[in-house]
Amino acid sequence: MKIRNDVIKVYKDVHIWVGILSGLMLFIAFYAGAITMFEKPLERWATPPSSLAAPPPLAGAEVLLQAVLAEHPQAAKNYLIIVEPTVDAPARVIWREPGKSRRQFTEFGASFADDGSLQVEQLRKAPVAQLVDTLHQLVGLPFPDALARPIMGAVALLYAVALVSGLIIFLPTLAKDLLAMRIGHNIKRLWMDVHNALGVVSLPFHVVMALTCVVFAFHDEFYDVQGAVVYEQGVPWQRETPPGPPTPDARPLPAVELLRLAHAQQPGFDVFNFSFKQAGGQLEASITGLDTRYGTRARTYASTHLNPYTGEIDPHDLPGQMEPWDAAVNTFFMLHFGSFGGNPVRWLYLLLGLAGALLFYTGNLLWIESRRRKQRADGVPEQTRSARVLGSLTVGVSLGCVVGISATLAATKWLPQRVDNLAAWHEGIYYAVFVAAVAWAFVRGAPRAAVELLRLAALATLLIPLSSLAGVWGIGSAWHHPGMGFIVDLTALAAVPVFLAIAAYTRRRMCAGHTDSVWAQPASSQPLPPSGRGPASACQE
Repeated sequence: MKIRNDVIKVYKDVHIWVGILSGLMLFIAFYAGAITMFEKPLERWATPPSSLAAPPPLAGAEVLLQAVLAEHPQAAKNYLIIVEPTVDAPARVIWREPGKSRRQFTEFGASFADDGSLQVEQLRKAPVAQLVDTLHQLVGLPFPDALARPIMGAVALLYAVALVSGLIIFLPTLAKDLLAMRIGHNIKRLWMDVHNALGVVSLPFHVVMALTCVVFAFHDEFYDVQGAVVYEQGVPWQRETPPGPPTPDARPLPAVELLRLAHAQQPGFDVFNFSFKQAGGQLEASITGLDTRYGTRARTYASTHLNPYTGEIDPHDLPGQMEPWDAAVNTFFMLHFGSFGGNPVRWLYLLLGLAGALLFYTGNLLWIESRRRKQRADGVPEQTRSARVLGSLTVGVSLGCVVGISATLAATKWLPQRVDNLAAWHEGIYYAVFVAAVAWAFVRGAPRAAVELLRLAALATLLIPLSSLAGVWGIGSAWHHPGMGFIVDLTALAAVPVFLAIAAYTRRRMCAGHTDSVWAQPASSQPLPPSGRGPASACQE
């Protein structure tokens, strides 16, 4: 395919600058997003064990609920009946009380002790999985949602522009350079091949991510347009809820009966819980679960309205039964979250997410290698300030994100017994490590900091399974959920040698690579050989 050189140059400039502007934030979004593909196993691995007695059978949920309401009448405003209790939802009856802000709440669970008395416990579902998801959603920005989300939308738009411009640049040499991997002395050529291969092979995935991120960032505006143009009777979430009780003395159906009716109306829908709220003097209910035959709008569940007095389910929010426009919106969410196809798709999305992070990392490397001052006969030149600054930023931000996430995950098994505000501590650990890594990269320089931070990433990641092992042995206040940590611990353990291998390669490059590279150790006083490569002995820790 022939494209004029001047057109290619324009698109190349566009691609470079939108990539530079958005690349570091997109690295954080993709790395954290890859981890959130297993958010639920991570949440269960990180949630401390409950001291509640074993939950009563579902048939006894109403007796337990009445006991809860007798001692805690505020629970009637917002409570759940759990069909299958889990580590992160260990009680048959759970209720929520409002916290300091609109989005904060405190969860309590209840059960019957061995002597028949009511046992109540504040539940401490681990917030670390939500922190990783928030980093993904807000591209790592520590700003309020109202400020960070539009920035994320702007980054997503730049991301889309970078995809289009990058594809146009690569089209003329597509047949020749696709999957080419020219390993040799030309490090820029190698990074270009890696960057192109990652970008082209995973292009459909990146197009989906770019489009869905724009939708998520500006969803309120899109929904306003939908309400005005598409839905004559109002958008679905503003429709009237199922009618209230047929008579003043009507009572909600027992949970066992609601479950039976749900299975009759929605075969294949695995019910997780029933949720009840008091609104306007009426009891409103919803049902949450999952039908693995369909992708879902949320990552691991689907939810819709339920009439608590008749058991009738409003199916308009359930995948497979939506109106065409709702189904189209659901598809956007499903493709972004990878909430279809089960674990094979989740692992595929995890790998694509990590490859996406590498795509943005290599993009910055290409810019630096393209602008470094080459070695001349009179010695090694001083590199441009812009190349050195971007090198330090690339190392600090990228590896700071990696180390920060590993560090806050490693702290998960030790914090609950020692601190009250778990969310604040996890957030504080992440951002403290992140800021320190960025500062370290500027102090030490990109090449040294890269090696040191990669080793630190390996250590912090190794501490994740070691914390679980401490729980097995009962060391300190660490704990262990049998079976729950299998995916998390093994994945972290597998990442350790990867980080060490990258650190070893980076060190070899720093010590024995081209001395005029931004990634080389500062030049020693020893004379350089004609090749321009410094001896390994010139590289000191």
